[in-house]
Amino acid sequence: MLDKVRIDKWLWSVRIFKSRTLATDACKSGKVKIAGVNIKPSYLLQRDEIVQVHKNGFNLQFKVLDLIQKRVAAPLAQTCYEDLTPEEELNKYNDWYVGKGAAEKREKGAGRPTKKERRSIDRFKTDY
Repeated sequence: MLDKVRIDKWLWSVRIFKSRTLATDACKSGKVKIAGVNIKPSYLLQRDEIVQVHKNGFNLQFKVLDLIQKRVAAPLAQTCYEDLTPEEELNKYNDWYVGKGAAEKREKGAGRPTKKERRSIDRFKTDY
């Protein structure tokens, strides 16, 4: 049983990042924190620590339950951490995405939008 493991290896092995290089780069650029402090990729992670990750515009939080060094299947990886990310952070994407999923449609024969119509469409999209 491991006592400590590198943070970049752990982030990759529990599938928070797709590759170890991405995990290392996130640590180097200050997107991974423990107790509000930026950490290096070589930081030795221990059990019961809270890891904060800024990824794709989301602030994710994980509590370390188990330490692994090798990448394992997703169901096994999920047992190694507890997701402490607040609900409002998880719903941030849904709030942003509302009304932006479907393509715009115009009535047949209406032609292209005029400059005035295009500006009002752009205003509508940025407001929501």
